[in-house]
Amino acid sequence: MGELKNRYDVLVIGGGIAGMQASLDLGEQGYKVLLVEKDPSIGGIMVGLNKVFPTLDCSSCICTPRMAETAHHRNITIQSYTEIEKVEKKGRGFSVKLLEKPRYVVLEDCIGCSLCEYECPVDVPHEYDYDLGARRAIYIPHANAIPQVAVLDVEHCTFCGKCVKVCPTDCIDYTQEARHLDLEVGAVVVASGTTITPMGAKKEYGGDKLANVMNPLAMERVQSSNGPYGHILRPSDGKVPKSIAYVQCAGSRDKTLGISYCSRVCCMYALKQAILTKAYGDVDITIYHMDIRAFGKGFEQFYRRAMNDGINIVKAKVAKITEDEEKNPIVRIEMIDDDGRVEEVKHDLVILSQGLVPKWHPDGQLPAEEDTDGFFRIPDSKIHPTVSTTDGIFIAGVAAGPKDIPDAIIEAGSAAMEAAIYLESGKGAPVAV
Repeated sequence: MGELKNRYDVLVIGGGIAGMQASLDLGEQGYKVLLVEKDPSIGGIMVGLNKVFPTLDCSSCICTPRMAETAHHRNITIQSYTEIEKVEKKGRGFSVKLLEKPRYVVLEDCIGCSLCEYECPVDVPHEYDYDLGARRAIYIPHANAIPQVAVLDVEHCTFCGKCVKVCPTDCIDYTQEARHLDLEVGAVVVASGTTITPMGAKKEYGGDKLANVMNPLAMERVQSSNGPYGHILRPSDGKVPKSIAYVQCAGSRDKTLGISYCSRVCCMYALKQAILTKAYGDVDITIYHMDIRAFGKGFEQFYRRAMNDGINIVKAKVAKITEDEEKNPIVRIEMIDDDGRVEEVKHDLVILSQGLVPKWHPDGQLPAEEDTDGFFRIPDSKIHPTVSTTDGIFIAGVAAGPKDIPDAIIEAGSAAMEAAIYLESGKGAPVAV
């Protein structure tokens, strides 16, 4: 948002919590920051979560003020719905090529009234709710979106013209095209964020086939007060589940998937969701795990709280998940501490605790190396945990490896400070303020 200039002190790639924090820290020091986000709104994964662990504070209540602060900061320009095409080292800085995708809505003229959305006759599964809810072919990404501007989905639009007729500012433009943008920056902070392993990655678990085996991020939306259901229901038939299971390490610590590392947050988000679900009342919750990793501040106490709340913590390997004729998941387990006994347990709903993987693989778009696990390589992670393999490029948050929200925010501050030191050293040629 705001007029795009041809020169900035720092390019921040990614508008999640780490990218926003790095932008704010740099902006407060007087640097001119361009924040580029590939989605129509900033906020990343965090704005769609329900609560944060271990405090159970509202995730959106923490994230949305940070979004608003970023959007209104005098030194930060947000370039949303934009992809990075190329970042190249050039003299004391970097040349940057961007691709601004067409919204088919004039951003500067849209007032976010949602009249176009109300009038649109086309319903589409909503990616913000992991396809459990619905949106229109023209829509504002979600209630807390920044910018609060509509975007038209041309794949599903029938071009009936109803949105054009009701738009009070005449801002809908079917002829809009993608724009290629060129600019220069002094330094780069990469906060490209994370996504989870595909639901179908572990074929034995049937995550992409079984109706009542759920994505953990979809469960976050189901639990949220502004989620698609307003209550915890199972997807296949809308029934309230009375027996829920969590399967840990469903997408990490598994060499068959090429993901041998621990994703760090899976145990804690499963415990968090279980505690919140248990508060609804009469529901039996079981967490199947190889071991629980609760090593952060207050995490062990959180784990103990879950057990005190009556959540079943079962040490067992899950071999396979099938379903019966009523689509109830049947979990085949091998007990780890009990002579390897094999059982089959029926549940109403199963949530796979998927691991974290990098959201962006630059593939030559950025002159910074990836490690063998796909995250950006940090040569001296103990002394300089945010300094990449390329002078002037700094890595923040989960782009460098799995971590929770507080650690991502701390690393964002570190990346911002490293970028400031780099600019002040004269290597990055900062913009004159």
